[in-house]
Amino acid sequence: MTITKTIAPAPLKSGADIYKACIGCHGANAEKPALGKSQIIKSWSSEKIAQALNGYKNATYGGAMKGVMLGQVSKLNAADIKLVSDYISKL
Repeated sequence: MTITKTIAPAPLKSGADIYKACIGCHGANAEKPALGKSQIIKSWSSEKIAQALNGYKNATYGGAMKGVMLGQVSKLNAADIKLVSDYISKL
């Protein structure tokens, strides 16, 4: 007797799923300056957000929050950055 098991693929991440890690500092709608030190990102374009996230990841962007953000974005790949940037830009 052969038993086969079908395993469903893991659901793809969404921008909303990725952004959940950001809510504590940036607010549910990206309306807060993170830890009272950053710019409010709510009105930023997807391109500007992606540029900032990639800059944090490459340590070429950021002031006082550079170290904190590097720890956050180091886990994100290019697709994740695109998803979360698009999501934030529509809040």
